[in-house]
Amino acid sequence: MHVVTVGIGPLTPQDVLAVARGGAATVLSPEAGAEIALSRKVVEALAHDVVPHYGVSTGFGALATRQIPAELRAQLQRSLVRSHAAGSGDEVEREVVRALMLLRLSTLATGRTGIRPETAHVYAAMLTAGITPVVREYGSLGCSGDLAPLSHCALAAMGEGEVRDADGVLMPAAQALAAAGIEPVVLHEKEGLALINGTDGMLGMLVLACHDLRTLLRTADITAAMSVEALLGTDAVFAADLQALRPHPGQADSAANLRALLAGSAVTESHRNPGCTRVQDAYSLRCAPQVHGAARDTLAHAEAVASRELAAAVDNPVVTADGRVESNGNFHGAPVGYVLDFLAIAVADLASMSERRTDRFLDVARNNGLPAFLADDPGVDSGHMIAQYTQAAIVSELKRLAVPASVDSIPSSAMQEDHVSMGWSAARKLRRAVDGLGRVLAVELLTAARGLDLRAPFAPAPATGAVVTGLRATVAGPGPDRYLAPEIQAAFAYVMSGGALAAAESVTGPLS
Repeated sequence: MHVVTVGIGPLTPQDVLAVARGGAATVLSPEAGAEIALSRKVVEALAHDVVPHYGVSTGFGALATRQIPAELRAQLQRSLVRSHAAGSGDEVEREVVRALMLLRLSTLATGRTGIRPETAHVYAAMLTAGITPVVREYGSLGCSGDLAPLSHCALAAMGEGEVRDADGVLMPAAQALAAAGIEPVVLHEKEGLALINGTDGMLGMLVLACHDLRTLLRTADITAAMSVEALLGTDAVFAADLQALRPHPGQADSAANLRALLAGSAVTESHRNPGCTRVQDAYSLRCAPQVHGAARDTLAHAEAVASRELAAAVDNPVVTADGRVESNGNFHGAPVGYVLDFLAIAVADLASMSERRTDRFLDVARNNGLPAFLADDPGVDSGHMIAQYTQAAIVSELKRLAVPASVDSIPSSAMQEDHVSMGWSAARKLRRAVDGLGRVLAVELLTAARGLDLRAPFAPAPATGAVVTGLRATVAGPGPDRYLAPEIQAAFAYVMSGGALAAAESVTGPLS
């Protein structure tokens, strides 16, 4: 089993993916254990202080003015977790919960939270054993962090609530911990708060989305190249000197990909002659590098924010390196929430352009000699008519999902928490948007591949031809109408698995 070591420094996105999706085990580094133990001594020194310390000897949020007697402070932490585990709705995906737990463990490992070493080790052990707390869809306002989702995880570590084991079986947390030989946590001063006060859920979903979008953005260049080629468009507009006139890095990368993907195309060459009257293509073909590139630059900014957040120790209060316990506002999810929303906007626009390219294939007035709807016998057959309907329905949904969550705020905790980030909500809708983009690109790939087949005897470029060949392993070529939904699903799997990208890169080498 692959093992990710959680130390006092930041995790990498690859670490998050290994644990969240790959099921990797986790261990704390010796340095992290030592740092945790040092900060715990600070908290224990304050535990019986007559001066109130937030999260140690007081209530929480609007109840922070009440000083809690020493004999009730352990109960305070348990009550905090139980009351805050108030999520509702469908279960959150296993990969999201594992990412959330890993990122909370990473903050604990910095030694800035005052937690006990044994509590941190329980989180590592749960991840290694594949025990996934049941976290519900609704409950987080993204400030003070992802309270409800993190509380469901803390509750499971206490041996309460529900979890799914490594095989996905739903069971009481106490039963799963016992089966794995893990002793439930009995929370001490400050520990409940330390387990629930972070941006870990929204950050985990951001890291996962960035990874998926890296694949989908390059795949969008592939489907665009296939569409340009099969619609008899021109690749001249992708020339490096033309792109350099507007020096956005993402645009340059996308155009370079398009040039590589279209290199050696007999379809493109077939109309490159003095008799060709085409001056310029429609925007959805000609401006692909500009739109795809802008999405790339947005993703680069989101990745920069994610890298900074991965290096953060988010808790309130925190134990500083010089031994102070200080309240702060670092739990506010605005930095993460903003980029989650930015990405949803870019995803919607990218999908919208893809749908417009697909639509051109189906209209005899715009597809340059292909049959109506790419049908085998138009009128008897409908071809890809309704595949485009499906694509259009998803694009319409993506536009709604692009409405920012982070501009909303709703006050809570008796107006103590009077401005919240809604970052968790932004992350949830981005996950749906990324899935939708994959489906939209799958329909374009399916349609463009049929268009390329119908251009025979002219051969596609080696790179786009390799993508078509890979698709044909699961989806047959042009012919009379057949059950289309499984073909769309197969194309979706080809896109999301990275299969289409791997097929193209087998010819071009790594795409940007």
